[in-house]
Amino acid sequence: MLTCKKEIEVSFHEVDSLTIVWHGHYIKYFEMGREAFGKEFGLSYMQVYKQGFLLPIVKINCDYKRPLQYEDTLIVETTWQNTPAAKVIFHYTIRTKGSDIINATGSSEQVFLDENRELHLTVPPFYAAWKVAHGVKD
Repeated sequence: MLTCKKEIEVSFHEVDSLTIVWHGHYIKYFEMGREAFGKEFGLSYMQVYKQGFLLPIVKINCDYKRPLQYEDTLIVETTWQNTPAAKVIFHYTIRTKGSDIINATGSSEQVFLDENRELHLTVPPFYAAWKVAHGVKD
């Protein structure tokens, strides 16, 4: 299983008047987790783009468990899920640093669009090679 952890400090502009993180920022934390994963495992947005593809989000969900607050440091754990389909699926777990308590969980799905922004229905060769390079078998 390919997993990446990213540490993020909650900023003042991310909280409401009760010092609780606004719900939409959790989606941003997921994105920060995807970016960290891409850099760590060689699947960054720019690396995909240089192969002639875009990776738009087509589905995302977030289950809120416990609110984050101003000055919390969180850890977003991003785990890649293998699928034979031409898509990229991630699962997320957000915890407050130093705690086992889960603040939120979620997942996202991305599809491959080619240079003409057309949906690519088969796994691009570079992505198939990336899977092999990381020991993944379909």
